[in-house]
Amino acid sequence: MILICVIENGINLNLNNTTDMNLGIKLLIAEDDPNMGTILKAYLTQKGYTVFLATDGQQALDLYKDANVDACILDVMMPVKDGFTVAKELRKIDKNIPILFLTAKSLEADKLKGFEVGADDYITKPFSMEELLARINATIRRSFDENKPENNQFNIGKFKFDYNYQTLTLQGEEPLRLTSKESELLRLFCINFNQLIDRSSTLQKIWKDDSYFAARSMDVYITKLRKYLKGDPSVQIVNVHGVGFKLTQKIEA
Repeated sequence: MILICVIENGINLNLNNTTDMNLGIKLLIAEDDPNMGTILKAYLTQKGYTVFLATDGQQALDLYKDANVDACILDVMMPVKDGFTVAKELRKIDKNIPILFLTAKSLEADKLKGFEVGADDYITKPFSMEELLARINATIRRSFDENKPENNQFNIGKFKFDYNYQTLTLQGEEPLRLTSKESELLRLFCINFNQLIDRSSTLQKIWKDDSYFAARSMDVYITKLRKYLKGDPSVQIVNVHGVGFKLTQKIEA
């Protein structure tokens, strides 16, 4: 399931034709501003989603359980329960649910709090509806890819990585056996190949903790993976300072 969280006004609305690609996917919008909620519901319904609308955090949780929704769009500043609290409670129900915050709260502390409660993405206003739709679709696609049982074998340049057997094999050489943490981390990089992975959300997904000591542990594991991947200079784990990492491959012209 997918959780997407939204805040207040400041959007560009551009209603296009309905698309069939989202039919059957249920979204929950929790927004106490009736104008914003109505606009979001109208736009996403027109894009093929089935949309439920709640006006406070508790109602959102009740609808989430009753309607068996696939995704939730939450305001943060809501009555009864705020979006961060709702996200925490949803994590207790489904620890793998992806979360995207769309918010007017642009302070670094707010972004960090969003990732602390499990956000996979964090967007601040002003934003366009096209961007919102693209982020929703990307979140859904990543969630699907991560949970496909067969999605456990990857080609990384000259390497083959088998998550099930925890092996990394360079062409022409014997397989290297990885630890469980190394395998989990490398699989996350492979699933999000060439995409930026936020540091805090990576810690939450794999270490279930984003403390200082967990962060230092992750740095050690990333250093090990970089060493293993030196057999193919075109493959790199790039550090985006202060944000996160991404696994890339340089393609020769």
